[in-house]
Amino acid sequence: MKETILIIDDEKNIRLSLAGILEDEGFVTVGADSGEAGLEAVRKEPPELVFLDIWMPGIDGMETLKRLKESHPYLPVIMMSGHGTIETAVKATKMGAYDFIEKPLSLEKILVTVANALAMSRLREENRTLRTLVAEDHVMVGDSSVMKSLRRELLLVAASDAPVLITGESGSGKELAARLIHLNSPRRANPFVELNCAGVPDELVESELFGHEKGAFPGATARKKGKIELAQGGTLLLDRIETLPLRTQAKLLQYLREQSFERVGGVVRLEAQVRIIAAAIRPLGVESRQGRFLAELYFALNVVPLAVPPLRDRPEDVGPLAEHFVSLYCRREGKGNKALSPEVNGRLLHYQWPGNVRELKNMVERLVIMTPGGLIGVEQLPLFLREGSDAAKPEHSITLPLKEARERFEREYLTQTLSSCDWDVSRAADLLEVERSVLFRRIKGYGIEVAAQEGV
Repeated sequence: MKETILIIDDEKNIRLSLAGILEDEGFVTVGADSGEAGLEAVRKEPPELVFLDIWMPGIDGMETLKRLKESHPYLPVIMMSGHGTIETAVKATKMGAYDFIEKPLSLEKILVTVANALAMSRLREENRTLRTLVAEDHVMVGDSSVMKSLRRELLLVAASDAPVLITGESGSGKELAARLIHLNSPRRANPFVELNCAGVPDELVESELFGHEKGAFPGATARKKGKIELAQGGTLLLDRIETLPLRTQAKLLQYLREQSFERVGGVVRLEAQVRIIAAAIRPLGVESRQGRFLAELYFALNVVPLAVPPLRDRPEDVGPLAEHFVSLYCRREGKGNKALSPEVNGRLLHYQWPGNVRELKNMVERLVIMTPGGLIGVEQLPLFLREGSDAAKPEHSITLPLKEARERFEREYLTQTLSSCDWDVSRAADLLEVERSVLFRRIKGYGIEVAAQEGV
């Protein structure tokens, strides 16, 4: 689509001359002979760019610029004048004009300025779109009473610098809760840094957290900053903190007490003002009583405890979450407008969601991508949901021995998770937060036929 440029100038010859130049370059032009006419043209159909003369009868160019910026702050405006001064140019720029060019107009100057102004405008629009998508991705959706209470708690704790301990099942939204605390805190302009403690080998986690000096250990060929240093002034999320080795726990406790640390292999203590948010799947109180987590560190982190509920405990949030993700991925994937059929909504509502919100999000993304039409029907659902709501619920029986009941549940849990990931073992391992090799052993042990299910 051709871009439209509005020319506001009381001199007809200037409008015709400038229009000819711009139309030769493939633009559509619209003319206005006064500031009032120009404002009306923008109101009816905003252009991509405006050329605006300063000296005009009625409201002059400076007043027109002021009104344009009030109604369309991101519209690029190029000021023109045959009697311009540096003072006028500076004033126009401060009021939001993109540039100031003098009459008689130079062909080369016009084309360069137009190209640069439109490029800047496109970049701004892309940035606004990206910010919107990021903001939508960091929304805590749900009107259940437990989620309303959690949102209130997040806003209250965001105003402080106290350490926070967030507990909840895998995929329930602990990272989102941590981000919302940061985004609503006085630290929002500074970094938000994450470290998944379970994803780093024990021998390297200390280096990831505190950094290391060159030569500190084999392979340390250069100095490296750790997550604490990178999060200076901001927030550090330590996810799966229950997996942190005891030695590293002791060093983290020392940092919390002193707000200083040493890189691995270093001798100089460095200061860093960082807010620590910890997230755990397993209860740290139990872990500390069983000797796997330092009690002192647990008490230091547990200043503000927050619990994110599993999705199965708030089924009234499944529908709003699914609609939110459909809207998000339709825009992100450029898929137009899609909607879930009532039958699909019913199947989603009655599923137990072992992978919580993350599993729902992944499933909706797949449905949006793989559905050619506008209505997402049951035929697009994974097999275990297509077969009916009973297939979506784990089978329980109080007549089974505990060991057999646990094994049956785990087999069904793994089968449903693999199915929701289209039998991609790597994706399922990430969702379950286990090593791929561990998941393969479980699959083999339970006799789950992954290869036979592929493409179902």
